[in-house]
Amino acid sequence: MPELKDYIKRIFENDIQKAVFSKPVNKDSEFKKITVSRMPKFFQVAKFTEKQVFHENIDFSKIAERCIQLAQNCFLQVYARSSSKEFNILISKNGMVSFKEKTIASEAVAPAEHNRHKQYIIPEGKVIEPLVDMGIFTKEGKVINAMYDKYKQINRLIELIDDAIKQNDYKSLNIIDFGCGKSYLTFIVYYYLTEIKGIDAHIIGLDLKKDVIEKCNKASQKYGYKNLRFELGDINGYKCPFDVDMVITLHACDTATDFALYNAIEWGAKMIFSVPCCQHELNKQIKTDNLSILTRHGIIQERFSALLTDSIRGNLLEYCGYKTQLLEFIDFAHTPKNILIRAVLRNTTPKATKEKALNEVNSAIKEFNVEPTLYKLLLNKD
Repeated sequence: MPELKDYIKRIFENDIQKAVFSKPVNKDSEFKKITVSRMPKFFQVAKFTEKQVFHENIDFSKIAERCIQLAQNCFLQVYARSSSKEFNILISKNGMVSFKEKTIASEAVAPAEHNRHKQYIIPEGKVIEPLVDMGIFTKEGKVINAMYDKYKQINRLIELIDDAIKQNDYKSLNIIDFGCGKSYLTFIVYYYLTEIKGIDAHIIGLDLKKDVIEKCNKASQKYGYKNLRFELGDINGYKCPFDVDMVITLHACDTATDFALYNAIEWGAKMIFSVPCCQHELNKQIKTDNLSILTRHGIIQERFSALLTDSIRGNLLEYCGYKTQLLEFIDFAHTPKNILIRAVLRNTTPKATKEKALNEVNSAIKEFNVEPTLYKLLLNKD
């Protein structure tokens, strides 16, 4: 596909900050999405399967050729953006390639001046080792321009956590981070709790990849984070060594989020922060006669199924005694996976509130003929 090769080369002749390869040619493709992000010294390629993500670092001079290898005969859509332009490549199923390039309005290129002066919880100008190692801060503690969006995303998560914990005068917190991956955010959460809030925090990061766990434990030792450790294990059936105050689960794929939420509920976690990902389960099941307008088109069904999945999860958390909010985590322009579920355990929940939450779930299940995993875990334990 010579046109695709030429267009990808053309894209990477620019100062590309991020590229996304999406819409796999085949449903059985190993990788469902690939992202390419500019770091200070290389491009980081993240290859997403149904349940895992694999990373590789590519030299600037070799990134175009590597992306050509990854894209050819694998994906139908490529999106990329530089500091001043956006690029889109669309490939039809019969192999026709279209290419669009547009200039981004100048006011959208750089962070607005008021954003630069916003008082973020994680401050700019202070040397924070994990952020330096991530390539977000310079060695002097300044935000690297190309990483400003990532810096804002990190602060957004911390703001959402801060809003919840400041309701109580916590002296200590025990936290589980399910599916922690490389744990960039886990390190920052630990820093925020211990260094900024002065809380005696104990955090366990859990993941399935042995090499990642080893690297994270070494990094924790390097930073002197004595009460932050990482363990190899599955979300389903994990035996926690302490009473859990908070559960964090970011981008756990499909029903892994349900198992994480179920464990959090069973442990009586006071706070839950979950950013679901790849909500495929209901999309495979959904069927409705009365509201077939929502299932007629594949893209609408996919997006509606994801929203229905998280709506049901939110209601089930309400049924279990949590005050639950579904909040925007990341701007939709950066990723459609932008919903965070924040649940805070109530002291008491009126019976009517619980009944209403469950009745709404039962109505949705009946209407769309679905069997959500979290529902089965909570209500069909036999």
